[in-house]
Amino acid sequence: MKRSLFVILIFFIPFLNGLGQPFIHDVNKFIEQDRLNPPPQNAILFIGSSSFTMWYDLQEQFTDYVIINRAFGGSTLEDQIRYVNDIVFPHSPKQIVIYCGENDFASSDTITVDIVTLRFITLFNLITERLPNVMVAYVSMKPSPSRWHLANKFMAGNNNIKAFLESKPNTSYINIWEPMLNKMGVPEKSIFLEDMLHMNKNGYEIWKKEIQPHLLK
Repeated sequence: MKRSLFVILIFFIPFLNGLGQPFIHDVNKFIEQDRLNPPPQNAILFIGSSSFTMWYDLQEQFTDYVIINRAFGGSTLEDQIRYVNDIVFPHSPKQIVIYCGENDFASSDTITVDIVTLRFITLFNLITERLPNVMVAYVSMKPSPSRWHLANKFMAGNNNIKAFLESKPNTSYINIWEPMLNKMGVPEKSIFLEDMLHMNKNGYEIWKKEIQPHLLK
């Protein structure tokens, strides 16, 4: 009986640890990947949620730049804070491009604009305290048909983050909101996948056009 209980515990402990640390498996994959194939230092680091994770040809789209993508799908700004030591600092990047915040609002009706703004400021401060010379660029939360009911929160969060970044040196705010709207002022459905949340190649073409002028050579 004791041996059976021991076997059960051995099996479930990793599972329970995973529950206590959301996205730990994604982060561990990054850590192992970096161990086996150390990425270059002084590159441009993309972090955030699935809109970056699913940009599968990110490096090919920016051939004149050295890109490291450490985004993991479903993540919030809280998750970026939780794993900043694992996904940011080992790379000593010259620039960090962030896309995150959408999932914070989508996760709960109780998440306010002030909460998301504070989370971003916390992440920013953690990064710049350790990497004072790094350039930080933030890609605004996007308008998507499936989350259009959150549009007012997204826009208010974008405005707060933009205002904060404008008060800081070595920062850039990348507005992708308006370029993704149609003439009626609503999200252009043709640039999204069937889930009406994630983008197809036409959506990423818009992002490339808006992001590239902000990347450091």
